Amino acid sequence: MPHETPLIATIVIGLVLAFIFGAIANRLRIPPLVGYLVAGVLAGSHTPGFVADQDLAAELAEIGVILLMFGVGLHFSLKDLLSVRAIAIPGAIVQIVVATLLGAGLAWILGWSMQAGFVFGLALSVASTVVLLRAMQERRLIETERGRIAVGWLIVEDLAMVLALVLLPALAGALNGGGATDGAIHAASDPLASYFNLGIGGVIALTFGKVAAFVAVMLIVGRRVIPWTLHAIAHTGSRELFRLAVLAIALGVAFGASKLFGVSLALGAFFAGMIMSESELSHRAAEESLPLRDAFAVLFFVSVGMLFDPMTIINDPLPLLATLAIIVIGKSLAAFFIVLAFGYPTGTALIISASLAQIGEFSFILAEIGVGLGMLPEEGRDLILGGAILSILLNPLVFAGVTYLKPRLEKRMPTTAAEPVADAETPASEEPDVEEIRHTTLTNHAVLIGYGRVGSLVGDALKEVGKPFLVIEDADKTVAKLRDDNIETIVGNAANGDILAAANLAGARQLILAIPNAFEAGQIVVKARAANPVINILARAHSDAEVQHLQDLGADAVIMGEREIARGIVAHILDLDEPKPEGPLTEQ
Repeated sequence: MPHETPLIATIVIGLVLAFIFGAIANRLRIPPLVGYLVAGVLAGSHTPGFVADQDLAAELAEIGVILLMFGVGLHFSLKDLLSVRAIAIPGAIVQIVVATLLGAGLAWILGWSMQAGFVFGLALSVASTVVLLRAMQERRLIETERGRIAVGWLIVEDLAMVLALVLLPALAGALNGGGATDGAIHAASDPLASYFNLGIGGVIALTFGKVAAFVAVMLIVGRRVIPWTLHAIAHTGSRELFRLAVLAIALGVAFGASKLFGVSLALGAFFAGMIMSESELSHRAAEESLPLRDAFAVLFFVSVGMLFDPMTIINDPLPLLATLAIIVIGKSLAAFFIVLAFGYPTGTALIISASLAQIGEFSFILAEIGVGLGMLPEEGRDLILGGAILSILLNPLVFAGVTYLKPRLEKRMPTTAAEPVADAETPASEEPDVEEIRHTTLTNHAVLIGYGRVGSLVGDALKEVGKPFLVIEDADKTVAKLRDDNIETIVGNAANGDILAAANLAGARQLILAIPNAFEAGQIVVKARAANPVINILARAHSDAEVQHLQDLGADAVIMGEREIARGIVAHILDLDEPKPEGPLTEQ
């Protein structure tokens, strides 16, 4: 029997179009997210052909935000978050104020009301969670000092937007003569606020109280229940149940935080991941949730593209360009000077400012609420959507510009401190600059890429036999441990040609790829083979297809974990089957 399937159609068409245009974008050497946005434009109501369900797409995108923030939380600890509070809290607040004032100024020029200017500026002040985290992950910065600052900044913005969403209807009521108290009640959309007839001050206090209650519950109850649950499920031996437990915790905590405490879904998921990170199984949890995180993150970009009307660029170019300038230039400059003011190096200031040079999901929510309350004209919503699309498209170019500007600005603006000074408890030696490249003097050495569970075992073996080697690694905690052990380390992503050059591949004898990602390993193999045609390259893989892929690209030997485990088991079985000699030498 034929029936409507809007959910299936939205997912299928969204993913298929995203794949096609993402592949085209990758072929043209531009970021795949550009292709995802184009796919969304084609699936939206502003272009002919198939029109996906916008409401369903937005909800699917929200799942992507939840899973992405959960994944970030898995790599964070409470100590990491608190270590950047000195810059994240004042920095985010000042940047929000600056961007709001710039947006309000543009609104005044366009002849809008004061409240329209406030909503418009506020919507331009908050960065997209997905875009910021994707940019950090692509550059392997999440676990660095810069990544921690960016995520801490993001969390503060998130909390500020939660408060703004609660108070906007209250402000609308007050400005429209409806009375602050009545407006506040409707603003909160909260039975407690309505029952006690709270004013604006009461609503603010209630909001902060609920956020504090959520954090307390997570730290007191969650720290015990979540790791215990994960370990209990792991002991059942069911991978399916373990994967389901990870997703249930991520989505359940996020949904519960939103419904019970008024906290955003993204913030709830972040705390769920952060608490789960204290478990020894957090690495496995991250691996199990990765495929869904990637799929739903793609749907986020598709849903953003669906909102955009390409004719806006032609019909109203000047206000749109001014909006884009506030997002990309105004916000970035504010963040740049704020970070410098706190004593951080120029490179850190540039990375933070580039990561914030875009807007996203919270901006859309603010725009819709503003239009619904009559505080923002529909033209404002169109400018916000257009600014979001264009800023997301331009974000990779902004990062490219940052890479170009960094050495030039450092010559003009030398910093006295090589590392952040805002947190006196964190030794500078433990916070390496991921972009600092020091060339090795080693020759006839081995280059070991990755120092995780596999890489550390390889490193121990190399040390034991006295073979000279260095490690390429980009995770802060691992780098700190390597330096404590006096192991020469180059900090950065090995896929970067400059990083490989610093390892002196031309003079090295072996390259050992201990990283699990075969796609990234393939890029490194190609560059290494070009730098030294005779170097011996060893890599690891998880499947026959990955083995073939790496060998085709130039790896001399590829070790597949499952195959080596099987060989070990077979060898042990054969050893047990061999008859043992009689006599005093027989094992008792």
